[in-house]
Amino acid sequence: MGQFIINASQPASDKIFDVSAFEKFLHDKIKVDNRVGNLGDIIQISQVGEGKIEVVAHTQFSGRYLKYLTKKFLKKQQLRDWLRVVSTSQGVYELRFFNVVNDEADDDDE
Repeated sequence: MGQFIINASQPASDKIFDVSAFEKFLHDKIKVDNRVGNLGDIIQISQVGEGKIEVVAHTQFSGRYLKYLTKKFLKKQQLRDWLRVVSTSQGVYELRFFNVVNDEADDDDE
């Protein structure tokens, strides 16, 4: 049994990440016994707090699989260039912005 939390509060507060759409995506895509739409009571997905999604699995469930699905969602929403998935502690993943360093000199050319 595992409990995983995906913390997307930072991009969600900037209104670029739709948490409820991500929750629906997980509902639709997570496979149980190699079949999608087969969650039943085995896996529960819920929104907790501001911009956090909790996945409770009553079966063997990989955090890497959750990270893979999160990246897939980011790619689909074209946010993969701006956000990355970082594991902050065991079972906790956080969506963070890439640290983009802009040189002011480059901006003047455009």
